[in-house]
Amino acid sequence: MAHDRASAWLQQRTYHWSRFADLRALVDAKGSTSVSVVLPARNEVRTVGAIIGCLRDTLMGADALLIDELVVLDHGSTDGTARAAADAGATVIASRDVLTSYGDRLGKGEALWKSLAATRGDIVAWVDADIENIDAAFVYGLLGPLLTDSDVHFVKGFYERPFAERDRLRPTGGGRVTELVARPWLNMFWPDLAGVIQPLAGEQAGRRKLLERLPFVSGYGVEVGLLIDVFDDVGLNAIAQVDLERRVHRNQSVEKLGQMAYVIQQSLMSRLQREGRMTLADPPAAMLTQFRNRLDDYRMVTHELPVTERPALVDVPEYVAR
Repeated sequence: MAHDRASAWLQQRTYHWSRFADLRALVDAKGSTSVSVVLPARNEVRTVGAIIGCLRDTLMGADALLIDELVVLDHGSTDGTARAAADAGATVIASRDVLTSYGDRLGKGEALWKSLAATRGDIVAWVDADIENIDAAFVYGLLGPLLTDSDVHFVKGFYERPFAERDRLRPTGGGRVTELVARPWLNMFWPDLAGVIQPLAGEQAGRRKLLERLPFVSGYGVEVGLLIDVFDDVGLNAIAQVDLERRVHRNQSVEKLGQMAYVIQQSLMSRLQREGRMTLADPPAAMLTQFRNRLDDYRMVTHELPVTERPALVDVPEYVAR
């Protein structure tokens, strides 16, 4: 049964970052494999420099050269993110300058898709640019299973997510969209993936040859879309997850989380349709109406949230010909 498979996978393919803390051994395991680490960023000037500095100092030195390429994919920042990242030592690439014949859409998935096209590593790891408690373990923990086990093709991070509340930080409470949307849907329709603790985690890594075969949702649904597509392509045992312990970052408003949930559900529905398990008489609406309450005046606010996908890079002539 699917529950038994998920439980067995949880025991066999779940690691703690400390298992890979011997960086010399990890460098030896890396051999000639090249690694690209990417921070997709949009207006993260407050945190991006510290993240880059930490990773460069720890994982790009002569004693522990785990990262061959450290890139910030800047997705239209207006706050100095690109300058801060470059000053800290990253290669900064503007999203609009990658695969120019495809234009440039908004959304995190667009940044991930273009960053895959803009880098060359055999393994690509993504780390969000808003992490406030960055540690090199966020990266070498993700890389560990890929560098030490050839059967692993994709890795997700997981962690405790404290929740900022006024002037204090509660130890738990983050990950609301995961618990209210992603986890119920995965348990209902992809129960083999029920053991994935953080299906929406931005910290993830995979082998290029796998990633370039997959489509990318342009917006918030990219993480769960990739997880399902990886599962469909290479199977459950090729996926691993690593405990990164604790991640502190900026919490989103409930309004913003509602928009995220809306897009994620559309992305999940599209995969059910592709697999022939759901048929819709009409396409889902691309508009979400929310309400803002100001002094008992409920104001209607409508957001246009179309879900689009970028093709697998192996089907993009501009990428194939590079």
